[in-house]
Amino acid sequence: MRIGVAKEIKPQEYRVALTPAGARELVQRGHEVVVETGAGLGSAFPDEAYERAGAAIAPVDAVWEQELVLKVKEPIAPEYPRLRPGLTLFTYLHIAADEPLTRALVDSGVTGIAYETVETDRGALPLLAPMSEIAGRLAPQAGADHLEKPKGGRGILLGGVAGVAPARVLVIGGGMVGYNAAVIALGMGAQVTILERSVERMRYLEQILSGRVQLLMSSALQLEESIKEADLTIGAVLIPGALAPKLITREMLGTMKESSVLVDVAIDQGGCAETSKATTHDDPVYTVDGVIHYCVANMPGAVPITSTRALTNVTLPYVEALADHGVLGAIRRDPALARGVNVLGGKVTYEAVAEAHGLEFTPLEDALVAVVA
Repeated sequence: MRIGVAKEIKPQEYRVALTPAGARELVQRGHEVVVETGAGLGSAFPDEAYERAGAAIAPVDAVWEQELVLKVKEPIAPEYPRLRPGLTLFTYLHIAADEPLTRALVDSGVTGIAYETVETDRGALPLLAPMSEIAGRLAPQAGADHLEKPKGGRGILLGGVAGVAPARVLVIGGGMVGYNAAVIALGMGAQVTILERSVERMRYLEQILSGRVQLLMSSALQLEESIKEADLTIGAVLIPGALAPKLITREMLGTMKESSVLVDVAIDQGGCAETSKATTHDDPVYTVDGVIHYCVANMPGAVPITSTRALTNVTLPYVEALADHGVLGAIRRDPALARGVNVLGGKVTYEAVAEAHGLEFTPLEDALVAVVA
């Protein structure tokens, strides 16, 4: 198979979808890998490293002509014209929160496979997990930075000092993001509370975190009470492939501490606060009702050397399957990969995406039959 690796053009996005080591694995399996000029520079991979691995370096037009194109982030408007029938795009899509992109994918006839909705039979999200780990670990760092007075924050040190209480950190959601956020916040010396809806998950967190966090059943009332005391709130909720629930209302902001910080890691899926809107690393924060909002939609892009390697570690087996068996063959062989298909042949094949935009949902099997026919 001919595989293209596109350079990311989203502002301040330095990741690349494939490392030279990954390219070598694909070349050794008999596939052709074409990497866009300069695609790996932000992750410290020069073009020469890909060439040594057996990949070709080519301009953007040649890359998008390949059968399978690998990216990190969803296409942005200048890339929409490159979408076409016969192309399979494998990347983070997050289209439940992006209607224009959804319609561009549908209208183009492209096959769009989203990293974030590849899901195992046990409900694990193997391609989302490493970026969730990284975003979770970055969240307390970002929050601590913007709690500093020169940045407009309250002027409180996350870990406090002897004789002075540490900051209070509230983590909404105890999944992969929430757990990693708690680990780093604890390491920085903060007082951490996690709100979670699953008793089983809370028991697990209680065990692995050795009782160092306060674990509370998540409810609207509990959130209203806990958010009043927080210096830093981290939104870490996720419904795979769907819009994030708006748990933090505008009314709640009025009860929060002046110049406290909200880091909404769920912003890729629309955010978990009514007042959340996506920001960039260039301009990461804005303030609503005295609360600083940090809503960067590609947080792991700030640490691309770590992120790119972590991403290739988990995506490469799926890329190999797509290349070895063909797109349709790989989808039919692997239910987890099949769940990653969001659009195919002009049809929306992921129900939560269709619901988010009021579009018709077509079961994947039906879409596959139509494509083959």
